[in-house]
Amino acid sequence: MVALASAQVVTLDSVLKVIDRKNPMLQEYDNKVKALNEYSTGAKSWMAPMVGAGTFMTPYGNQMLMEESDKGSWMFSLEQQIPNPAKLNANKKYLQSRAGVEEEGRFIQFNNLRTEAKTYYYQWLVAEEKITVLKENERIIELMLKLARIRYPYNQGSLGNIYKAEGRLSEVQNMLLMTRADIEDKSYRLKAIMNLLPSDSIMIDTATVIKFSVDQIINDTSQLNTQRSDIRQINRTIEVMRLNQQLQKFQAKPDFKIRFDHMQPIGNMPTQFTAMAMVSIPIAPWSSKMYRAEVRGMQYDIEAMKKGREGILIETRGMLAGMANQIIRMKQQLENYDTKIIPALRKNYQTLMLSYEENREQLPLVIDGWEALNMAQMEYLNKREEYYKMIVSYEKELEK
Repeated sequence: MVALASAQVVTLDSVLKVIDRKNPMLQEYDNKVKALNEYSTGAKSWMAPMVGAGTFMTPYGNQMLMEESDKGSWMFSLEQQIPNPAKLNANKKYLQSRAGVEEEGRFIQFNNLRTEAKTYYYQWLVAEEKITVLKENERIIELMLKLARIRYPYNQGSLGNIYKAEGRLSEVQNMLLMTRADIEDKSYRLKAIMNLLPSDSIMIDTATVIKFSVDQIINDTSQLNTQRSDIRQINRTIEVMRLNQQLQKFQAKPDFKIRFDHMQPIGNMPTQFTAMAMVSIPIAPWSSKMYRAEVRGMQYDIEAMKKGREGILIETRGMLAGMANQIIRMKQQLENYDTKIIPALRKNYQTLMLSYEENREQLPLVIDGWEALNMAQMEYLNKREEYYKMIVSYEKELEK
């Protein structure tokens, strides 16, 4: 109780903010994006220049030299490749676009973590309500047991009734232990995805109200296309493929190279040099096959991704419509429990309990009435938990 009193109360929004800021799985994507952005900064770099030194037309030893020029020269070379600017720009755009795919991957991972956190939070919320119901049931059974023990010496009850009440009391206490253990489990799981220490104490906001309304986005494919991160990731991947395709098309553009050689004669001869400019011919048939095949293959990949995106959208629309209908039906069941079933069973139990207190009814019937009420209450809370899970699944598909 001391730990509970000192625990920090966290709302669902604050939990999600902590996950967004501290979860290592999301930080992994952040670093991947930074890495890709850094890679793109060097995309327009040139190859390093090449320098060399050696001899030029130098005769082997022990040979007769006919002229002074036969002694050869010392040679110094400088060479620089000059890539095509269009290729460099296309390569930079391609590398920059890859970071966008990782950014959408982060959104996908956050959506999974958000769904997980909501599930634990709502399960904990229901478990707290179960604790309240079970404590009330414990108080009721203890009252029945007290009355049974008082009446037994006066032959107004049987020993079997006492044992039956004791058994039901132990069952309720066991359920309390199980529910508290379930709360501890959800607490540890929630702290894990928040990247908190296991020793940290947190408590959910038990006043949290979960509301549901059908989102009209299921009727708007364009909005669904922009809201779901997996669809956006496909769109980003298609854009990456298009930029890579453009980069491959630019392979048909030539690259350049310049070279300067300086010859310093060993003998009595004038100094000499050579200057050369070179250009590649990528449109030659034996070199163009590769990048042309790459361009055609990427186009097929792009068309395949478009079809995959279309399939996901169609499936999602149908899934959301079905999930919304199920949630509405479950909400109607919960309303029936809340307004009809549980109130009727509670009145039945209260009537039996009043009769028992006035010595007009037997304890087994009172216990039966209480068990019917208890089962209905537990079933109601279990359905509430299922209802919350359905909402979480629905919101996961909508990424809300």
